[in-house]
Amino acid sequence: MNELKWSDRFNIGVDSIDKAHQRLFSIVDKLLNLNEDMEKQQHACREGIKYFKNYTFKHFAEEEAYMVSIQYPQYEMHKRLHDNMRDKTIPALERELEEQQYSMESIQHFLGICIGWLNGHIMIEDRAITGRSSNKWIHQPEDDEMNSLEKAIIQVVQDLFRVNAQTISTHYGGEDFSFGNALCYRLNYKAQDGKRLQVFLVYENQMILRTLEAILGKQLKKLDKTVVYAMKVLSQKFVDCVATHFILTDGYELERNDMLTFEQFTRTFDKEYPPYNLLFDMGGKGYFAFCIKK
Repeated sequence: MNELKWSDRFNIGVDSIDKAHQRLFSIVDKLLNLNEDMEKQQHACREGIKYFKNYTFKHFAEEEAYMVSIQYPQYEMHKRLHDNMRDKTIPALERELEEQQYSMESIQHFLGICIGWLNGHIMIEDRAITGRSSNKWIHQPEDDEMNSLEKAIIQVVQDLFRVNAQTISTHYGGEDFSFGNALCYRLNYKAQDGKRLQVFLVYENQMILRTLEAILGKQLKKLDKTVVYAMKVLSQKFVDCVATHFILTDGYELERNDMLTFEQFTRTFDKEYPPYNLLFDMGGKGYFAFCIKK
């Protein structure tokens, strides 16, 4: 991605908010187009990302004040999305940047998540403020329930992969964190009463290679069929382990375990967001998403 252009389709009809969104696009576009030497690039990225963060937080406060002023009925949910980005996503991405000394990979992660989040948030949640779209966050689990799932996943990541995971987001919206290089699995469950449950696991390719290298004690150069099928089996084991910590598949039987393209996976988010969407940094090895759709 070489350029991030503003389009009038992002306008929500509130001048101050539209101008702030244009400014955010401009900041990210400049970060995308840094072409100086590495030392200068790192310094420029540090300063640019700091400015992006500060401007984003200022914009959140102003947008929230506007929603309060018009008594927007979905204010609480919208603010929760802001809080998640401000308190979890950006701090986690900043830690990764510092730990990897602003490597190209960590910068791409930062920009990829922010670009995806901005596009999705503006087109859906922000446009919903003025009635130009429908809010997709229809189902919102209780905080205790989400915290329990988050802890369960982190524990299973540690037990199964020997990796210390960090939460990037508990409101992941299907952003492409892998630049198209990901393995996606959908586990389809069915209960006797006909109810269905789908669990999606999305692994960044580099995360799979690095994690399996550590498990197998050998270098893996590419995702061959052996790796793909190994991750398919591990995905089923992963869900089974999560279910021992968090009530998930009780009363359900596994029907199928399908492999999806990333584009097929994101269709899950077309009409409404699943109630559970979590994104994790797998100990600096790459990203992993876990979603549940009932």
